Amino acid sequence: MAESTPRPPDATSPLVLSTRELPRGAGEMREVTRTAPAPADLGLPLIGVPEGAELDLELRMESASEGVFVSGTVTAPLRGECGRCLQEISDTITVHLGELFAYPGSTTDETADIDEVRRLQDELADLEPVIRDAIVLELPSSPLCRPDCAGLCAQCGQPLADLPADHSHETPDPRWSALAGLKDKLADS
Repeated sequence: MAESTPRPPDATSPLVLSTRELPRGAGEMREVTRTAPAPADLGLPLIGVPEGAELDLELRMESASEGVFVSGTVTAPLRGECGRCLQEISDTITVHLGELFAYPGSTTDETADIDEVRRLQDELADLEPVIRDAIVLELPSSPLCRPDCAGLCAQCGQPLADLPADHSHETPDPRWSALAGLKDKLADS
């Protein structure tokens, strides 16, 4: 069932597409290529797209009987840190989009819950939530700088990759501390 519609998207946002020039006949198509700044908080705690970074959008808007189907790719830079050794990670992500924006008053609009399908509002399609969902779902929850990252030494906190293979820390048993003290006394005399 259709419920109250949220506030219309900002038509000046580069992540909002206008469908006004797209004829409503099924099969009509328009390609959109643009670069837009990334919104804030586009990612996970350890990795994401930096705010303001360039999102490269290669999209296609197609008229369907129930709305406008937006498909294509979004490419963006990634910045973060390795979940094991905390080294900085720089990469690029490309995600594929495919989302139907229902026409107001269409059967889809009338029969789908508000959170089941996106809707055109004032002939505008807001891509920010679609892009956010696609990117966040593709990101690893624990990114790695490389697949075989060994992480950090539990004793000194240094990256294990930077340490020799025989790296270790001597942790004496506290029960022997009296003997260690006696050894030091004998060595001094």
